[in-house]
Amino acid sequence: QVQLVESGGGSVQAGGALRLSCVVSNDAYAYNKFCMGWFRQAPGKERVGVAVIDAFSRTEYAESVAGRFTISRDNAKSALYLQMSSLKPEDTARYYCASLYMDDYCTSLTLQRSDFGDWGPGTQVTVSS
Repeated sequence: QVQLVESGGGSVQAGGALRLSCVVSNDAYAYNKFCMGWFRQAPGKERVGVAVIDAFSRTEYAESVAGRFTISRDNAKSALYLQMSSLKPEDTARYYCASLYMDDYCTSLTLQRSDFGDWGPGTQVTVSS
């Protein structure tokens, strides 16, 4: 069982920045083999992919956040990060981290929710205008 816990959410004004963190714990798999993703869900909307990072730290971003958000990982700490800058009111959502495990080092840069197996409870980000 993989457990994920997000932190770092909060309220910020438009144009501001936040850094989200996610800590992963599990007894069976090496964290450095995972692909990790950040997703978000706004009220009344579906959960959508924001950014993904593979086992080799290659990244992919949703068009709506490219150039403003940066995903990174620290394998020594089993941690995942999302640095968010130039925040907009439309970035308001609950943000979730998720893991994708493969038998070998994960190289999938998918942003499809259905590809990820384990999820954290999320952290709320609210951006006011």
